[in-house]
Amino acid sequence: MGKVITKATEFGRVAVLMGGWSAEREISLMSGKAVFEALRRCGIDAQVVDADQKTVVQQLAGGGFDRAFIVLHGRGGEDGVIQAVLEMLNIPYTGSGVMASALTLDKWRTKLLWQGAGIPGARYLVLDEQSDPAEVVAQLGLPLFVKPAREGSSIGVTKVKRAEELGAAYAAARRHDALVLVEEFIAGSEIQFPILGRRVLPSIRVETPCEFYDYQAKYFRDDTHYLCPGLPADRERALHPLILRAFDVTGCRGWARVDLIISPAGAPYFLEINTVPGMTGHSLVPMGARAAGIEFDELVWRILETSFEL
Repeated sequence: MGKVITKATEFGRVAVLMGGWSAEREISLMSGKAVFEALRRCGIDAQVVDADQKTVVQQLAGGGFDRAFIVLHGRGGEDGVIQAVLEMLNIPYTGSGVMASALTLDKWRTKLLWQGAGIPGARYLVLDEQSDPAEVVAQLGLPLFVKPAREGSSIGVTKVKRAEELGAAYAAARRHDALVLVEEFIAGSEIQFPILGRRVLPSIRVETPCEFYDYQAKYFRDDTHYLCPGLPADRERALHPLILRAFDVTGCRGWARVDLIISPAGAPYFLEINTVPGMTGHSLVPMGARAAGIEFDELVWRILETSFEL
């Protein structure tokens, strides 16, 4: 259990890092606004820092900040970059450190590590211009998911139903990242497990009328349905050790969200781990926390407490 803070003044002056320069900037601003407002409601001296590549170091160095709440999604925020800046400036921060952040934003290297640790996942290949669609389909079947390895929020992801669609799907993912993965389709339920400190919170099962849980379904559609808890209690408890193992072997700390598919037979297939999950009105970590009796302001307070773990 981490340090418990009882007075808002103990946090000092807090930089709420939001915005950034990734493809997820819009969502980061939404998340950051919600976090900032919650911190202020709690009486914490929080200040918005809209991070950009030209001025963020100067803003942090000259702001008199005692710690930072990172709400930057994607590159620049979840890849170890801002974490390294904060460490250089000796400013404690929320969430995972440099190594774990850099590793987990890279879905390919996360898969490699999880494979070595015995954490189950879908079969996949690294895709490039020379990849033969027929060979890919022969190995992985159809349908398939093509995705950039280092993007979030389902940006650049395509569900491929025919081999001849692979080329266009690769090009769409390649616009976002030089490293592209193609992954087998696993039928089943999409389940998200939030983690707060060392506690696995109630899961969320996502149901959407879209082809998959894409960017619009995640943040803007009103017909995406969430069931929390997403699994029966005994099944959730049985998965907790594996969820924490996936969290621990990547070196994560503080908080995160682990995404997986549960097959109709009950087998788990781990997809990825998010070290700075969304905190918008549609986001899943607040849903899981609420089901555990933790309202949004308390959740934000407790995430900020994790900045004392450094």
